[in-house]
Amino acid sequence: MRTTRSVPARPALIAALALATAGSLLLAPDTAGADPLPVTREGSALDDRAAEAPASAARRALAAAEETPTRTAARGYPRRQTLSPDPGNPGDKSLKLGLTPYHAIAPKLNALQRFGDRVSVEVTGRSAGGHRLYLVTVTAPETTGQARAQDRMRELIENAPATAAKSREIKRAYKTPVFVNNNIHGNEWEGTDASLKIIEQLATARDAKTRDLLAHSRLYFNITANPDGRIAGTRANANGFDLNRDFVTASQPESRAMRRIELDTQPAVLLDLHGYVNGTLIEPTTPPHGENYEYDLFLKNSYANALGMESAVNALGYTPAKDGVEPAQIPFRDQEEGWDDWPPIFTPQYAAFHGTVAAHTVEIPLAVNNEEYDQLPVPELRRRSAVNTAVAGAAIRATLDHVREHRASLVADQIEVFRRGATGAPQVPVSPRTVPGVPGIGPEDVYTTTFPRAYVIPPSDSRTQRSAPAAARLVDHLLANDVRVTRATRPFRLAGRTYPRGSYVVDLHQPKRGMANVLLADGRDISGKVSVMYDISGWSLGRLWGATVQQVPSGSLKGAPLRPVTEAAPVAHVPGHGDLRLRLTDPREVAALNSLLRQGVPVRRAPDGSAIVPASARGKALTAARAHGVSFTATRLTGGAPLHRLRVAAAVTPGELFALREMDFDVTPVSTAVLNAGFDWSGTDVLMVSADLDPAGLTAAARSALDAFLDDHGLVGRGATGAALNAATDRLAVKPVEGNPDANGVVRTRNTGSVTRDAPAHTFVYAPVWFTDLGPGVRAEQSYASGNPLVSGHWRPLRDGTGGPAAAAGNASVVSGDRTVLFGTEPLFRDHPKGEFPQVAGALFTVAHSGSAKENG
Repeated sequence: MRTTRSVPARPALIAALALATAGSLLLAPDTAGADPLPVTREGSALDDRAAEAPASAARRALAAAEETPTRTAARGYPRRQTLSPDPGNPGDKSLKLGLTPYHAIAPKLNALQRFGDRVSVEVTGRSAGGHRLYLVTVTAPETTGQARAQDRMRELIENAPATAAKSREIKRAYKTPVFVNNNIHGNEWEGTDASLKIIEQLATARDAKTRDLLAHSRLYFNITANPDGRIAGTRANANGFDLNRDFVTASQPESRAMRRIELDTQPAVLLDLHGYVNGTLIEPTTPPHGENYEYDLFLKNSYANALGMESAVNALGYTPAKDGVEPAQIPFRDQEEGWDDWPPIFTPQYAAFHGTVAAHTVEIPLAVNNEEYDQLPVPELRRRSAVNTAVAGAAIRATLDHVREHRASLVADQIEVFRRGATGAPQVPVSPRTVPGVPGIGPEDVYTTTFPRAYVIPPSDSRTQRSAPAAARLVDHLLANDVRVTRATRPFRLAGRTYPRGSYVVDLHQPKRGMANVLLADGRDISGKVSVMYDISGWSLGRLWGATVQQVPSGSLKGAPLRPVTEAAPVAHVPGHGDLRLRLTDPREVAALNSLLRQGVPVRRAPDGSAIVPASARGKALTAARAHGVSFTATRLTGGAPLHRLRVAAAVTPGELFALREMDFDVTPVSTAVLNAGFDWSGTDVLMVSADLDPAGLTAAARSALDAFLDDHGLVGRGATGAALNAATDRLAVKPVEGNPDANGVVRTRNTGSVTRDAPAHTFVYAPVWFTDLGPGVRAEQSYASGNPLVSGHWRPLRDGTGGPAAAAGNASVVSGDRTVLFGTEPLFRDHPKGEFPQVAGALFTVAHSGSAKENG
């Protein structure tokens, strides 16, 4: 779920919001309210819990990330398969609620396939915890030829929208795709059970409306997007990731599976079923609205469908007095702010960039997770779950009715989304005239952008020290998100500037221009637009992923020597003679180094921070270069201090733990509880802390062992928790200053130290911290830029005027000294800002090797 903050509400909603934020542990039905807990925001001041994910889950996710999914040849429907059963699991948290445990899903799907010829089941991948991900398709039977025709029409809609708009075949025969996504938050269960019930009804119904729906639609149900969390009763997957925050980065296998479904099916309509907000919350949202998609078309269709869902949910007859269920609410109509659709990290907002014109988060009403799960009697939990399942089912049925009645206009509007992108047509600002039938549209709802003509990504940049692996990773990520990329076959000029051969060009005259721009653009500082934001407000891959990305505002690409690419050009290279140098400016380069150290290769650290590998290890270097996509150069440097493989104890967030493992560090998760249980420090080289390590909460023995370790080992700290440990252990003499805990976004920085050597001039912050009153021996490695350092995002001062970007400007954001490095930024946030990862790697190597032999060139 998303949790609405305390924001100005329109009068009609005040009573409902009061109930939604009330306690809900009493047994009377009319006291049932929404989950009162705030959303867990990884890395924020509100989340100080250390990650505990097993290394095996990270290995599964990272191994899956290397796979390049391809579209299979068209096959007809149904596509039957018999699923092998999973072992029974009496610990599955669904059982207590009277819902379907994960191990019962495969047998149910097998049974549903036997009901007739309408239901097909496919396995789209496996979760981080190793569980199968199931996609169910419900449609009227299709021959292989008919399925190929559907594929051809779908591709025409995206690739030739002007032609598709005139196609009589599409108007007559194209099946409108609908995507129902369930259980993306593992402890928001009931969407799965509602979908299973709906699938059974569709499989067996013989009425004319059902036959008409299935003859003209394909209905796709992602049965459980997060089986790990469903089983464990957790919001996150086995890696500790909130999957509804991962769509920009796609670090997790479940996110990539959902992305693949969206690319392969191109849904016109999407439901993402969540819980728990009372009354049922049905998007569209409050401002600010994503500026990169065609919001007029999105709002028109999403609002119309929301009205139908609202009517269907209210028609169930649940009341506050009898059942504890409030009337449904639509944020766009009923709230002022606090539930926005600004970032593309949420399922419906991400889908909009792939042509979905009606997309909704639906929050079912009665809380059954967290405290309620632990404290309410089983009969009350099951009553609530039954209500929630009925509400989710009503929302699905209403959406299917809407699709049956409006399929022609839904497909026409999807075609128009792609036509505007392909032709470079201007966006249409929302207004009562452009979106008739939607009440309350005002200037606060108008968000548009000016699309540049193109972006250019040079293959490498010696001037800014941006690396070829970063460019390759960014290009492959764009392609994975269905953004079209070309590559120059020779040097060329564009808008008065010359670019080298091999440069990648992203032409913004393409069907999914919004997807391209939302990923690559700087974004916008919207601090002055609204008082609060729901989650992150800035995320630019152009600024944070380590590659040089140059915006071309205008000009013509006609005659440019560009060829389409399906993958980035290979980067791996090892010279044939001499010692080898590996720069450490990209996480792939760090991972390659760690793989060599794991094999016992004698690597030394050069004065410029790069790694020197002896010629005798050329074969192993070549294997590492190919495995990680990095390039070694020949060098005459002998290097300085020898490097060794680090063993890191880490009390960090799930995203940070995953990023450390992505760079192939040997990491053991720790926390206050782990240390109190008697942690063995003997195998550890360095401690990293950003979450759940409170010296005041340690036993005397645990505190003594921690102090003994830190007497002669390094510490890397991040945020307020890291700074607090630094103060408690009396290491660096600095004064940490905490900014607004809700602030987040992309900021400009100035790099001045060895730890941040070659780092990009931008980084990411969430609950930013800065350091003043630097004592003797403390170095400012990095500082917030002068003026207003915020490039994009939301960062306001607190009510007393403190904590804002002006207060941070010019102050140190990263400091070092005495085998300690402290970060006030978020260089590993949710595994996202890839270009910032090497700062943390550099800090770990620096503090772990302090006191080693003096470096020399």
